[in-house]
Amino acid sequence: MTRALDSKPFMLTAALFLVALAFQSSLALAGLPADIEAKAEVYKKKLVDWAANPVIVKAVKEANAAGGAIPGMTNGKWDELAETDPLVNGMLATPASKLIKQWEADKAINKLFVRDAKGNLVAGSGKSLIYNASARPPVKEAMKGKPWNADEIKPDTTTQIKSVHVSAPILDGGKVIGVIHTALTAE
Repeated sequence: MTRALDSKPFMLTAALFLVALAFQSSLALAGLPADIEAKAEVYKKKLVDWAANPVIVKAVKEANAAGGAIPGMTNGKWDELAETDPLVNGMLATPASKLIKQWEADKAINKLFVRDAKGNLVAGSGKSLIYNASARPPVKEAMKGKPWNADEIKPDTTTQIKSVHVSAPILDGGKVIGVIHTALTAE
């Protein structure tokens, strides 16, 4: 004997699913809270100014010419290095990194990095989790020539602090030669 399916529970489940989907979609479309969006706009302008600093431009040009600040470095090799390794300390002691550390003292951000045209680390406020970030949105988007910010808040891969990524291109004679990027604290 077969029993006809009662369509009421099915219809109720489907309706609840559609309401949940619509709510989730509206959240995705909402983007960043207005105060965080305003902060991101301020920091995009700061990054543009910082990217134009001659010390930063020089460091990126030199890294591009040398095939990276540490030629032959890969994400795998970088990951194996301790924060106290001479290669890491050497990179963090450059004039560009010293300048970055001064700027990163701004408590609204929780990291600050400079990368060359290939996405390799050139300078930073500390050891980046990733040496080459060419596939990451902060680098990919800024390499297109315009400041950028993410449209979501999520834990940063390096600091694990809820953040919004913000980046800007580093220009030399109007040509994009690298990227400066940060994580704007959103907690």
